Amino acid sequence: MSQEIQIETKTGPNYKMAKLIIGIFLDLIGMASYLVPGLGEFTDIIWAPIGAFILAMMYKGTVGKIGGIIQFVEEAVPGIDIIPTFTIVWFYEYYILKKTAG
Repeated sequence: MSQEIQIETKTGPNYKMAKLIIGIFLDLIGMASYLVPGLGEFTDIIWAPIGAFILAMMYKGTVGKIGGIIQFVEEAVPGIDIIPTFTIVWFYEYYILKKTAG
């Protein structure tokens, strides 16, 4: 009786899609502050460091560090938190870097 153990890699299509879906969801959380007038900037103060930390953990290395900084600034500065930073970083990681690397 043999059992196969399937190890999921961090490069497979399911992993990439899961990261994209999570990123879009997190971008929507960041944009949700526009739904409640007056409350938005207060929630951005709370979300800015949380979003930056999550992005830095999702993308290791320089991409995560710089992405986290951009995420923090984007959420902390009033009026520009409509930019989908998580989605842009995903696109950069899987398409821009992939083209330049190979």
